[in-house]
This record gives sequence, C-alpha cells and structure tokens, in this order.
Amino acid sequence: MNVIRPFRFGVALVAVGSRAAWLAKVRAAADLGYDVLHVPDHLGLAAPFPALVAAAEAAGTMRVGTFVLNTALYHPWVLARDVADTHRLTDGRFELGLGTGYLEHEFAAAGVPFGSGATRLRRLADTLREVRERLAAEPDRPDPPVLLAGAGRRLLELAAREADIVGFSIQAAVDPGVPPERALTDRIAHVRAAAGDRFAGLELNMIIGAVGRDRSELDLTIARAATGLPDDGLLQLPAVLCGPERDIADRLLRYREEFGITYYGVLEPHMAAFARIIPLLR
Repeated sequence: MNVIRPFRFGVALVAVGSRAAWLAKVRAAADLGYDVLHVPDHLGLAAPFPALVAAAEAAGTMRVGTFVLNTALYHPWVLARDVADTHRLTDGRFELGLGTGYLEHEFAAAGVPFGSGATRLRRLADTLREVRERLAAEPDRPDPPVLLAGAGRRLLELAAREADIVGFSIQAAVDPGVPPERALTDRIAHVRAAAGDRFAGLELNMIIGAVGRDRSELDLTIARAATGLPDDGLLQLPAVLCGPERDIADRLLRYREEFGITYYGVLEPHMAAFARIIPLLR
C-alpha cells in the first residue's frame, strides 16, 4: 500500500536588506504557513548560508535550505564546512539543495570555466560525494537531506540515485511536441526507473513559476524567462497555476495522486498568492 505524503511548501526569499527587514520577511513567510524557507544562489542576491542562519530563530518551526546552490562555485571542503555549521546552527533544520548552475555570465564573473553540461554534472556528482565524505568524518556526522533539482535527464538520474528530494524545474514539463503534463510524467517515469527500490523513499518537488486567480493576475516573467514559451504555452505548464484557489488546490491534489509531487516551492513575488492555497491542502 502506498503511503500518501503530506504536502510541504517552500518559499524562496531573494534579498536580505537590513537584519530587521530580513527577519520580518521570514516571520511573514512563517505566518503564511510555509514549511521551508529557501534561499537561491545567484550573484547579486542574498548570500545563502548567513541568510539561513540569521533566519533560523525567526523561522519558528520552518526548515531552511538552499534552492539551489551553484555547486561549481564551491570547493567541496569549503562547502562541507559551511553545510556542517549551518546544519548545527539551525538545530538540524537545514536542507542542502544543489544544482549544476546554468547562467554562463555568473561563471565568468566568478572566474570559473562554464564547461559543457556533462562537465557541470560531473562536478556536481563529485562535489556531493566529497561533501558527504567530509560530513561523515565529523564527530557528530551532520547529514542534512539533499535536494538535487533540474530538468535534464542525466541530472534527474543522478538525483534518483543520490538525493533525498528530486526537484523538477519549470523546464521539466517542456518537451517540443509533447503536452506539458505528459512531458512531466515522462521525466518522473525516468526518475522512477533510475531510482529502482529507492523511488518509494524519494520526495518529489516542483517549483511554481506563476500563481493567480485569473490571467490578469499572473506574473509570467519568471516562467517566460525560464522556458522562452509564448504566454499561451506557459498557461499549459504544470508549474503555472491559474484559477480559483479551490481549483488550484484540486489540481495539486491530482498531481499528488498522479505524479507523486508533494513538495512545492514558490519564489518571493508569488508568496502571498500561493499562501491562499496552502490552507486548502492541510
């Protein structure tokens, strides 16, 4: 008998500002019912580790995590040190989200070769292995859950084998000539096949690109930039939620039943709009 996972909801906050402003945003997210506070990893945005440690007290019972680190910018030993102490300073509420990085200009700014997709994926796999080895050597053996997120099949295979949480990006439902829900189904099937017996223990996550009661409320900026699709195409994506709150909640319940997705993340601009749906899924 399949166990039905409860839903979890995360929100990614992108700018710290002052300490008071940052903690006020964290408390607002907690009050809205979010379970996890995420900090993304892009140059010009918040520095993930200090932001998460500072947020921990104001976050109440919320977990905190990176969503997701550009792994290429971190030496494994340095990353392991930061992960270990962030895990400790947040009382074990830390989730380690990792990705390959995809913005070439950020690599250039950091003086790191961009390389091919295969090179970045290999760097991700090697870094994860080395970080886990370093953490296992610590006296208290910190072991935060690992989330690997993306859309490429090879990355999803790695996530299926190594992660605790598999994150599907907005692009994971984009496959030319294939209906978006079918494309997402295919990628989840790919994860299932690669995971084998591990699949039952994996948590599936999806990032939400836009939320609104009707088309006039939708801010499609993020989804448009991520996919390059025209707006009519964006409205077909599983990650774009448009309609009354009850209809959206029913849609996410269907996604849990059909896809097994129970962990949703939104970006800060959509925090308030998505929060209206959370009570309908508790």
